[in-house]
Amino acid sequence: MKKVKEKYTFIDLFAGLSGIRIGFEQAASDLGVKTQCALTSEIKPAAIEALKNRYPNEKVDYNIYDVHADMIPEGIDVLLGGFPCQPFSAAGKGLGFLDTRGTLFFEIERIIHEFTQRGQKPAGFILENVEGLMKHGGEVKGSPYGKTLTTIVTKLELAGYNVEVLLLDSADFGLAQSRKRVYILGIDKTRGKIDVKDLPHSSKKFGEVKESGLPTDNGDFAKALLKHYKPEEIEGKYIKDKRGGSRNIHSWDLELRGKVTKKQKELLNILLKERRKKKWAQIIGIDWMDGMPLTLEQIQTFYNDIRLPEMLDDLVKKGYLTFEHPKKKILIEANGNIGYRREPDATKPKGYNIVTGKLSFEYSQFLDSNDITPTLVAMDMSRVGVVDGDGIRHLSISEGLKLFGYEDYDLNYLENRKDGHEIAFDLLGNSVCVPVIKVISDRLLRKLIAN
Repeated sequence: MKKVKEKYTFIDLFAGLSGIRIGFEQAASDLGVKTQCALTSEIKPAAIEALKNRYPNEKVDYNIYDVHADMIPEGIDVLLGGFPCQPFSAAGKGLGFLDTRGTLFFEIERIIHEFTQRGQKPAGFILENVEGLMKHGGEVKGSPYGKTLTTIVTKLELAGYNVEVLLLDSADFGLAQSRKRVYILGIDKTRGKIDVKDLPHSSKKFGEVKESGLPTDNGDFAKALLKHYKPEEIEGKYIKDKRGGSRNIHSWDLELRGKVTKKQKELLNILLKERRKKKWAQIIGIDWMDGMPLTLEQIQTFYNDIRLPEMLDDLVKKGYLTFEHPKKKILIEANGNIGYRREPDATKPKGYNIVTGKLSFEYSQFLDSNDITPTLVAMDMSRVGVVDGDGIRHLSISEGLKLFGYEDYDLNYLENRKDGHEIAFDLLGNSVCVPVIKVISDRLLRKLIAN
């Protein structure tokens, strides 16, 4: 009978809250396998504080550039790494390898190469990144992935691994949050392939993790919202001026920036949708973007009122509209990688546009107890709202932890800090979903145990 390895050693790179480590250790524990973390790499001060609180006897602040194979003479079995996602994220500029953070994958490649040169090639790895990585960098003929991910997979295969790329949604793995992420699994080619078929699925609604009876908000925004809507009418709603539809509450619905007439509300609701039509990009002479400023003359083609100029100027003065140039698309290219940014085109006439910044409101959305939550991102989590009894409040830190699967994680030391929620949600919004990691870790470990 084949002797099972007594202990699997791993390193945790770009650790964050150590979610990949936690999921890996949970899977190992369920299989009766011991593990040991040989090194943790993280440079973000808030993450380092959280890691030191959880692992007080470990050094957790190695800089990735200072990590070398000779620091671990006995070698490692598994490499874990949630390398920075902003370069490939839809929430960022999508610059990929043009962004210095995007090059950090190559540090993973370097570390694997160093271990291999020492005759200690890691048996496997688990890497995680955002959904945008799947097609980032443009199409590659013959590849199911974009140029960036094709490059990553090719380099890992050349390093001697069978690689599996999975796009998984956390909502399918027992979390009350929909969060699609790319998971890259690898195992030494001499050990075969990892079985990633028929992963076990489960589901949960936000109401199952929601807390009740917490202090509610009594501020001006909360009062204005509850003046216009009953608490049960708020669940599942978004507070932003970027979209229309029944799920959105706009600043003019609440008259947050001042009184608006019935006609002005009608104008704003029509302009909100009209500015997104692709025909205006052709007329203006710019690449289409989701929401373009339209001139007075253009607005008059679909909303003709003798008081239109006066209405528009009043809405600009109050802050419901902005008067701005349309934006042109500026391409950036380096080493065959393409990104872009947008900047105002002063050669085009100014027009009226909706003030779309959702972060200008105290709340950006309210979670629905009877549904899963949408993807929660770092820049927005502190503005996520919850209906609690007859009032409203912000998402609690403990609710946030549960939405990512950190059931026993202690961030209580942040509760009484003035910026505690912002710190906690910044860490969570850039974190992994632990139950997904646990499922795929189980498949990797089973293959390692069998070989």
